[in-house]
Amino acid sequence: MRSDADIAGPMTDPVPAPRTEPSGDDVSRETHPPLDDASLGHSAQLAAQALGRAGEGLPRPARTRIMVVANQKGGVGKTTTTVNLAASLALHGARVLVIDLDPQGNASTALGIDHHAEVPSIYDVLVDSRPLSDVVQPVQDVEGLFCAPATIDLAGAEIELVSLVARESRLQRAIQAYEQPLDYILIDCPPSLGLLTVNAMVAGAEVLIPIQCEYYALEGLGQLLRNVELVRGHLNPDLHVSTILLTMYDGRTRLASQVADEVRNHFGEEVLRTSIPRSVRISEAPSYGQTVLTYDPGSSGALSYLEAAREIALRGAGIHYDAQHAHPGAQHHQHSQHSMSEGIQ
Repeated sequence: MRSDADIAGPMTDPVPAPRTEPSGDDVSRETHPPLDDASLGHSAQLAAQALGRAGEGLPRPARTRIMVVANQKGGVGKTTTTVNLAASLALHGARVLVIDLDPQGNASTALGIDHHAEVPSIYDVLVDSRPLSDVVQPVQDVEGLFCAPATIDLAGAEIELVSLVARESRLQRAIQAYEQPLDYILIDCPPSLGLLTVNAMVAGAEVLIPIQCEYYALEGLGQLLRNVELVRGHLNPDLHVSTILLTMYDGRTRLASQVADEVRNHFGEEVLRTSIPRSVRISEAPSYGQTVLTYDPGSSGALSYLEAAREIALRGAGIHYDAQHAHPGAQHHQHSQHSMSEGIQ
């Protein structure tokens, strides 16, 4: 699979507004006081700048980049990162497919994709060898973004795959047989290291690990890295950890800064300069079947994911990423180097 163009052009349609606007006092809109007219004007300006910047286009990869979003810890932002990075890349003009491998189907929900039991899903691809093209659906809100949904049937796939031939490479074969041109495939893995995650690692070349800036952030990460090494040694020699993304960053706390320093000190260049802040908007968006990019494009969370996607695209093309030219609304954090007090547990 290859891209049709070297540079992603601007989107033909503007990003649509949220499908429904929440009403009532019971809906949390922000953590700070109500915005005055000046603040609302500034937010609208940021949204317009974000959408304009998204339309600038970015270098498109010479071949499809398949990125496995994995971390066996729950609540670190895997699904949130998957759908918002995918939407950001698509808004930059890329063709992006999200493969939902989590039986909970949260990525499908966030993208507004129906995934009840009767819907053809990635389960049918893995267990019944159904063509991937039969289950892929376009995401209505974002041009160029597609999703292969997960249904509850996927919960039993781990057991059913055990007895199947080439059980570790069924997703890889399905992707290889998919004929539509794609720039990126992002695979949202379940919070475990079972056969579903192994299928993702065999199919992909890059592993993207979201790490939350909280206590115990690195706990258990060693086992994930060992699994990556095992898969690389026996099943997929191209697999490597290419990207670490810091999520849930709260600049008001010393702990977040310390965790970020430890992660950057240990992983070095794999850590993106862009980090994702804690944001009410990011949390609210899935309840409306949207990513934060369409729910509130001027929010700090949306701007940060746009910038993270830009950094990933530039790195993949071998172009130096200059944080000084980042969008002014995105959250960037430069950290000094400190020695790591504890190793990865």
